[in-house]
Amino acid sequence: MPSDPRQRRAARHAQPAGEPAAAAPRKKPITVDRITDAALEVVATEGYDALTIRRVAAVLGTGPSSLYAHIVSKEDIDDLLVGRLCSEVVLPEPDPDTWREQVLDVYAQLRDQYLKYPGVSRAALGVVPTNLSTLRVREGLLAILLAGGIEPRSAAWVLDALSLYVSAYTLEQSLVQQRRRHPDQEWVLGREELIRRFTALPADTFPQTRRHAAELTSGTGHDRFEFTLGLIMDNLTQLQAVPRGDRAR
Repeated sequence: MPSDPRQRRAARHAQPAGEPAAAAPRKKPITVDRITDAALEVVATEGYDALTIRRVAAVLGTGPSSLYAHIVSKEDIDDLLVGRLCSEVVLPEPDPDTWREQVLDVYAQLRDQYLKYPGVSRAALGVVPTNLSTLRVREGLLAILLAGGIEPRSAAWVLDALSLYVSAYTLEQSLVQQRRRHPDQEWVLGREELIRRFTALPADTFPQTRRHAAELTSGTGHDRFEFTLGLIMDNLTQLQAVPRGDRAR
């Protein structure tokens, strides 16, 4: 054994002649969480259209058959994606005095999660919510509406309407962003160009569009998002104030 510490260290680090190389590290096992991570990576970098079982398997460095030990179909991946995004949503303690603000805040969180992953809201449109994380958000929203005095059936139906709107809104925003990245951007117009085109329309055919071009193009997407959710909830509040027997008249 060498007496010099530097030589001893070198001897420890040297591989003896003829000794086989160290075995390659074992691959990480495929898990549901890793499948979800890989699926989100595909959507974030390539868009939802690129999401397939084969593509997810490639990100994980394996074949599609390895994924089928954990999932049944592409729809399973959709369910996992929506559940993962819903798990990031913070739910408040239902408050009868601020229930409208609470509903808007929860849906704004969900909107922002969807917008991180272009087109992922298509997954939400295509699956019945059964994932526990997805159901947790729905349970929280239902509790908020009930605390606000909304009767159960109206609360259930308005959740469907609001969820559909959030999914459609974020899908539209994702499509716009996708078109902006495309070399041919002629279909993505700024507000000034829209106003110019609207005010140039024939006055005898489009008098209202010409006159109100500024209003038609006003506000940001998120301004309109909050307006629409508020409109639905305003109508819901008015509906609650009408006696049940008078609602069909």
